[in-house]
Amino acid sequence: MRQSVVPNRISQASSLSSHSNNAAALSRLQEKKKEFEAVTALERASSLFLKRIEGLAEDCEVMADAGQVHGQVLEQWPLMFQTLSMFLNSREQYSADSGEDTVPFTRDQLVRVPLDELQSDASKQS
Repeated sequence: MRQSVVPNRISQASSLSSHSNNAAALSRLQEKKKEFEAVTALERASSLFLKRIEGLAEDCEVMADAGQVHGQVLEQWPLMFQTLSMFLNSREQYSADSGEDTVPFTRDQLVRVPLDELQSDASKQS
């Protein structure tokens, strides 16, 4: 009796189809690996971009704080000029009135307070 060759042919056909399935699976695996690498690279680039943006935000906050301080300093300039003007006016009045015993008081006048004498008097009392 002669053996059938049909099972051999089926096993050959199944091995051919499994080879084609393996090849398709391998190609799909390669595609997924490339996709994963691209996503990983995108994630790294995004984290680097985030760090740079956070650095820029910190720099902007520092510049905003510096702007506020700058504004506060500029706000003081008119007061400084007013004080200097009062000093110059009182000095001119003093030089003009140097012959007189009393100096007339104006609305705004700078007065020198002897801090050293006040401190020494306070330390003598304690």
